[in-house]
Amino acid sequence: MLRAIFLLSLLFALSNASVQDFCVANLKRAETPAGYPCIRPIHVKATDFVFSGLGTPGNTTNIISAAVTPAFVAQFPGLNGLGLSTARLDLAPKGVIPMHTHPGASEVLYVLDGSITAGFVSSANAVYVQTLKPGQVMIFPQGLLHFQINAGKSSAAAVVTFNSANPGLQILDFALFANSLPTELVVGTTFLDATTVKKLKGVLGGTG
Repeated sequence: MLRAIFLLSLLFALSNASVQDFCVANLKRAETPAGYPCIRPIHVKATDFVFSGLGTPGNTTNIISAAVTPAFVAQFPGLNGLGLSTARLDLAPKGVIPMHTHPGASEVLYVLDGSITAGFVSSANAVYVQTLKPGQVMIFPQGLLHFQINAGKSSAAAVVTFNSANPGLQILDFALFANSLPTELVVGTTFLDATTVKKLKGVLGGTG
């Protein structure tokens, strides 16, 4: 009997979830693994489903000469619960989005301006690289290492979308050299010499 009641309550909950149109995030509440709690529908406004931040180029004055302007739930509450997020990429000449991975999502990149060389490495170490022009799209499968580099002499821009509200991000260079992982362990696991490792830690702010 208890099992039947549990199954019925579960089905009822799922049926309610399936007919819920949206769940605009209540950013004043704590985030959970399922996302943010919803604000009450009576308080939802049209502006909760609009984000204007991708129309403004990001500041590329930094070590990678690139900028990422996110439109995740924290910036765009209407995305909550929809399994989507987006961002704008800006790359100055010689700008680069270093080799990185999104553990929680696949990515679609759409080039707006300029020329961008992008690519990814499969789990079999096969390399897929293409130089993209405005209007072209490239996909990066979930969890695979990938990168974007400005391939032209002028600024480049793109919009990326993810099939997750929280795609996650780990940049390979930062994971190795921008933390406190001891130099001898980095040397032992990368085959780089200690001088090079210490230099890169100094550039990226790492210790150890």
